[in-house]
Amino acid sequence: MINVGIVGMGVIGAHVAAAIGAGIPGIALAGVTVRDPAKAHGHRALGLEWLIRESDLVVEAATQAALKEFGPAVLAAGKHLMVLSVGGLVGVLDDWSQLAEKHGCRILVPSGAVAGLDGMKGAREAGITSVVMETRKPPRGLAGAPWILEQKIDLDAITKETLIFEGPATEAVKAFPANVNVVAAVSLASVGPEKTRIRIYAVPGQERNQHRVTVEGEFGRLSIEIENVPSENPRTGKLSYLSAIAMLRELGAAAQIGN
Repeated sequence: MINVGIVGMGVIGAHVAAAIGAGIPGIALAGVTVRDPAKAHGHRALGLEWLIRESDLVVEAATQAALKEFGPAVLAAGKHLMVLSVGGLVGVLDDWSQLAEKHGCRILVPSGAVAGLDGMKGAREAGITSVVMETRKPPRGLAGAPWILEQKIDLDAITKETLIFEGPATEAVKAFPANVNVVAAVSLASVGPEKTRIRIYAVPGQERNQHRVTVEGEFGRLSIEIENVPSENPRTGKLSYLSAIAMLRELGAAAQIGN
């Protein structure tokens, strides 16, 4: 039995906790850590240190900033760490991987709101020459992002598809920490954050979050297109928490399909 602790009980954390409560073979919920105990949704609320002690695997379902605060403590305790705010791994993954190796644990990253990471990892073995991602979201799905605030972009004034940002993943994860964790996952599975390019568009009237990824290299060409239905939080696609639940289900299963 794998005891799982969850840090953060927003949309993702709440759905993951509910799925464990409904029953995932080999998985049990050790507890949750939340700033406001009233948001524990009836689950056992624990302080962070106690949660780490009680868990075999800690699921980060909070923010990039929170991840960077407690991630090293989880790994130093020899506990596995599942990361949903994947952008928080950019720039620290090598150091954290060494820490995990030292203490006999692993960092796990679900596919999140994107598909095809298995193909990218396979393509990487032969050599990838370019990775370009295009993300299209309804304007409300970009609200509150640092880039939007810094550039003083009036999302309500946008009347047609508009390019909001273009650049490497390293910059995108800082500019949109809660909006484009998908590009962090894509970059870490392929050519790295510095070489992965992303264009972010705001599209009025669009109801789904759309991602298009094009990978080229020695293997040929890989094209992926996903249209995610937003969750209760317009910044988060439903696939984000569904992929985390699927990964937990595989951890407790006797067989694994795909890599």
